[in-house]
Amino acid sequence: MKGRVLVAGFATRHVVCSAYKAGYEVYAIDCFCDQDLHWYTKSCRTFEEMDEMPGIISEVAGRRKFDYFVVTSGAEDISAEIPVWGTDRRCAEKFISKRKIQDFFEENSVPVPPISPEGKYPAMLKPVKGAGGWRNMIVSNKSEEDEWNSLWPDVPYIRQDVIDGIPCSVSCIASKSGARAVSVNLQTLRGGAGERAFGFSGAVTPFATGYADELKRTAEFIAEKSGCIGSLGVDFILSDGGAYAIEVNPRFQATLDIVEGSTGLNIFEAHINAFKGELPPAVPHAPHVYARRIIFADRDLVVKDDLKKFHPNVADIPWPGTEIEEGSAIISVYGSGKTEEEADSSLHKNILEINGYIDRW
Repeated sequence: MKGRVLVAGFATRHVVCSAYKAGYEVYAIDCFCDQDLHWYTKSCRTFEEMDEMPGIISEVAGRRKFDYFVVTSGAEDISAEIPVWGTDRRCAEKFISKRKIQDFFEENSVPVPPISPEGKYPAMLKPVKGAGGWRNMIVSNKSEEDEWNSLWPDVPYIRQDVIDGIPCSVSCIASKSGARAVSVNLQTLRGGAGERAFGFSGAVTPFATGYADELKRTAEFIAEKSGCIGSLGVDFILSDGGAYAIEVNPRFQATLDIVEGSTGLNIFEAHINAFKGELPPAVPHAPHVYARRIIFADRDLVVKDDLKKFHPNVADIPWPGTEIEEGSAIISVYGSGKTEEEADSSLHKNILEINGYIDRW
């Protein structure tokens, strides 16, 4: 065993699995504690509200000594009594705010969708705080903006010009002395209308685009300037006018497992090494294409089948009897191949098989 790790956040399975594969003993504090999280942890604790987390961290850390403490989405700015191996929370706070992210990009002359003045339409509305594209919405007139405000009257937001293009991201590893881009990823958004339209629903790695080198260079520049340490991601919109930076995610990304599958690089180990001042020696070659898609509930339902038999083609596997609300995630499904077409075909075959069960619930 290389050491004992505590992972805390809204969803931790991808990081826990990476740490386990790297040879660590892992404990988790997670909102879901799905079946496969139990496979890779010595113990996992769940919670209902994020403000419970500091107390749970103190309780868990008081029972045993941990060599490493890392955080995932929702816990980037957590105030804990044990030191975080990763981006300092004061630095992370800057990238949790959409307003501060905008300022960061502009100050460093990174192309970013401009702030849209009041009264200009269409406009992209984004809550100042929030992850995963939740509540992001394009409004075409004042009436639609007023409706957005009526739904979330106490939520501060920014207005950006709408940029049409392809959503993508770059996964990076950063140390105090530099940064390395390890993968360019094509992102899939949920689509449709409403508060979830721009939510993350999957990805393909690597993203075959002629702009890959440009995206990597820009992401490495951003990562170096950010002050983040370890694993971080930079989101982009790739348009006819070039690449526009959208966000910096100062944490492990949801693409972690397909990046590992594609490149063979262990992201958790690279994260810990970066904290020690070491970067991956070169950008890994991606011999395989991996795809992930999250299946969401189209109605309130209860899980009636044990889907663990489909592992490793699935992850985030719910326990039979779990109640899932409409719009919430049910399970992650994977596909792979030598080309993007093969990976997509594999993914859709596995989705059809899983949906055959979900449709009966």
